[in-house]
Amino acid sequence: MTSAQHVRRSRASAAERGAGRLNTAAERRRRSLTEQHLVQVPLHSHHLYFCRASKMSGELSLNNNIKEPRWDQSTFVGRAKHFFTVTDPRNILLSNDQLERARQIVHDYRHGIVQPGLTEDELWRAKYVYDSAFHPDTEEKMILIGRMSAQVPMNMTITGCMMTFYRTTPAVIFWQWINQSFNAIVNYTNRSGDAPITGSELGTAYVSATTGAVATALGLNALTKHVSPLIGRFVPFAAVAAANCINIPLMRQRELKHGIPITDENGNRIGESANAAKQAISQVVVSRILMAAPGMAIPPFIMNSLEKKAFLKRFPWMSAPIQVGIVGFCLVFATPLCCALFPQNSSMSVSGLEPELQAEIKKKNPGLERVFFNKGL
Repeated sequence: MTSAQHVRRSRASAAERGAGRLNTAAERRRRSLTEQHLVQVPLHSHHLYFCRASKMSGELSLNNNIKEPRWDQSTFVGRAKHFFTVTDPRNILLSNDQLERARQIVHDYRHGIVQPGLTEDELWRAKYVYDSAFHPDTEEKMILIGRMSAQVPMNMTITGCMMTFYRTTPAVIFWQWINQSFNAIVNYTNRSGDAPITGSELGTAYVSATTGAVATALGLNALTKHVSPLIGRFVPFAAVAAANCINIPLMRQRELKHGIPITDENGNRIGESANAAKQAISQVVVSRILMAAPGMAIPPFIMNSLEKKAFLKRFPWMSAPIQVGIVGFCLVFATPLCCALFPQNSSMSVSGLEPELQAEIKKKNPGLERVFFNKGL
């Protein structure tokens, strides 16, 4: 071997040993990052997010937009799928630990952190558990019976009893009071925006709605004493409809005075609008009345027929459980379908806003034609 060949071979060996050391170092670095599950990677031109190092192909990507529902909210079918998931009564059985874990998964993912072993279905499940228990604007944990997932079990019990015990004045007063107490909690829990409501406003709304519902029910009971018993069975529905028209606007009166947050299509907050609040509250009132309609309009026909049968004459105490069950069956479908009537993230034309707000928008965002807002539930 010539001296030149020896030099070349020595250089090659050194290069191989160096490459080996580099590969070993790189492998140690890769393993370290994999064990930590966090690697800093640029996902956008001007941001750095953290995501878990990939240990296998097909790992969950960060392309799922969990700020929005899983299904297309521009269609009724998409909104219905969304609300069938949000109003799932099984969500109220989840423990605080399960709710906190869902919140952690959602918060981590929004900041680009994918928890180890997380699948896409698990991510969306966590998102809907989070949505069912935490307010979309304030991110506070909502009162248990005020959550949309509690609507079916709570309403089927209260409505079923209202429609069973409607003949006497004490029963009417008691069940209308129970119903309006529940409605007050639901309306407060699902208010739009992050505007606080004072104790006096809360009390005024509660007393006014309860008084309105009881007065309507007692007044209609008096008028229907000499008509068909079937007509009398619809008195609770009329009372509930009247109370919703009173309760919801009063419970959200602060929004009507000071407005609710409005944003552009990218979610950038523009200001607060009372006109947007009026539209939001009107949509909620319509949804709530229609939500109650099937459970309060269908059972009277069924119960009127069943009470003529020998079974209920023999076991009259079964009337309330049967009515509660029928109402529950109706509400399982009516609750999500009526919530889906209007988009949760509603919109309105800039021309429909207050004049001063229009002027401000034209000055800062001259091309903006529509604004968006959370209508509440």
